[in-house]
Amino acid sequence: MSDNGNDGVYGESPAETTSVFRADFLNEIDSAAAPQGSSEAPVSGVEGLPVGSALLVVKRGPNAGSRFLLDQPTTSAGRHPDSDIFLDDVTVSRRHAEFRQDDEDFQVVDVGSLNGTYVNREPVDSAVLANGDEVQIGKFRLVFLTGPKGQAAGGQLGETSAGAGS
Repeated sequence: MSDNGNDGVYGESPAETTSVFRADFLNEIDSAAAPQGSSEAPVSGVEGLPVGSALLVVKRGPNAGSRFLLDQPTTSAGRHPDSDIFLDDVTVSRRHAEFRQDDEDFQVVDVGSLNGTYVNREPVDSAVLANGDEVQIGKFRLVFLTGPKGQAAGGQLGETSAGAGS
């Protein structure tokens, strides 16, 4: 019973998908990202991340609320449909940036984009990311959130508060 012109046929192309967005979700991201050393208000889904992985959450942009799991050594972001993180906007280059994981660290690397890549509103060619950092690619602002670090791999990290006994 709609006048959307497709006679009830949904999902004919990837551009015809609908995402549910909660307005309070941005507040959750802001509160989780603001206190760098605190874990008082974890964003839903972060606590379930695999050890050593991370999550990018679109805070501002055409698909705000979308989440992208960083669980590969290299994750590409851009306007090209083959990008791991597809950001469909003219302000984003086809091959804009890569997110790289080296041991415990995640790094964003600009791969020759026209409009640049920003971390916490500063232009970067490459930067190591910390929990709560804001990455801007075109008009998209993504919050970088980390999962549990090294708890299954021996845990010699100073940020774990479980009292590993070091």
